[in-house]
Amino acid sequence: MRKRKLNALFMSLMLSAGVLAACSGNDEQTSGTESNGSGDSIKIGANLELSGNVASYGQGIAEGLDLAIEEINKEGIDGKKIDLVKVDNKSEAAEATSGALKLINQDYVSAIVGSATSTNTLAQVQIAQDNQVPIITPSGTNPDITFKDDKLNDFIFRTCFIDPFQGEIAANFAVKDLGVKNAAILIDSSSDYAKGLANAFKKAFEENGGKVIGEEAYIAKDTDFRATLTRLKSKNPEFVYIPGYYEEVGLILKQAKELGLDVPFMGGDGWDSPTLVEIAGAEALTNTYITNHYSSGDTDEKIQNFVKAYEAKYKETPDAFNALGYDTGYLLADAIKRAGSADPVKIKEALEDTKDLSLVTGNFTYDEKHNPVKSATILTFENGEQVFETKVNP
Repeated sequence: MRKRKLNALFMSLMLSAGVLAACSGNDEQTSGTESNGSGDSIKIGANLELSGNVASYGQGIAEGLDLAIEEINKEGIDGKKIDLVKVDNKSEAAEATSGALKLINQDYVSAIVGSATSTNTLAQVQIAQDNQVPIITPSGTNPDITFKDDKLNDFIFRTCFIDPFQGEIAANFAVKDLGVKNAAILIDSSSDYAKGLANAFKKAFEENGGKVIGEEAYIAKDTDFRATLTRLKSKNPEFVYIPGYYEEVGLILKQAKELGLDVPFMGGDGWDSPTLVEIAGAEALTNTYITNHYSSGDTDEKIQNFVKAYEAKYKETPDAFNALGYDTGYLLADAIKRAGSADPVKIKEALEDTKDLSLVTGNFTYDEKHNPVKSATILTFENGEQVFETKVNP
């Protein structure tokens, strides 16, 4: 009987020790010890829209990121390879939140790439801040992601430019290049991204002497925009700004064409998807423009080398989301190498120190709000294909 009691006590102590060891795992991850960089690999998470309403963005980023990591791993980083762990946030903010928690608390990643949209990135910000794990969003353009209420979210970075820059460029192009004097705005009222671009466009357009004569809204997943477009048409705008996502924008452009609303339309990088052409049709994209992060038609050598590598792997021409995913992989690899560690805090510090890093979508230097100072590109469409129009420096 005494021997049984001793055995039971021994087992109880062992179980307690195991529980304590398990609980200490997250503490190790938070402080950046060997949980996320042991052995011959460095774990990086990707929290992306691999399914759902804007899956084209997340899938595009994932393809570019995969290509970058494949290239990086040929030589490795100080003898280690990047181990990419992906989660699908299904294009939903709640899923993005749970995805970030999984990557940090179960997979012990050193950094997270994603999400593609501003809303889904904002859903992860506090988690990253609390756990001190850096996040780089390839395409989340809302300024609040990195800096809000005079406070820097110091573990959050982005690869893309921000909404005010994009909206301002569109307004300047409309007034100065197209000679537009009045415009209408049609936004997705459920999207932080769309509202940010619209506000920036309106401010810059009016400062340039233009007049916004009509503003209408829709909600993501709407499919019939005819009544809204008819109201806009009755105001006789010379130009319509639609800073939305490709699924709704494609239907809007198609229905506008059917209604005879034959004026220039313009949007942001949210239009950039092969699916846009499938939905709208090539004819409806005539006389439309977008602000974007890069053009595959740009003759820059670094861009053309990326285009060739991407086409060799995927048998198609890369879009801006592919390029942003690719650049994000190299941004992280550069920071990890300079940090000399898989420690999330040291990676964050190295990211802050990034200066004049030449990548596909521009030369990267982070400002005090963790926004990259870089160029933007304006594209138009010919026969459903994106055509390089001009490049605009900050």
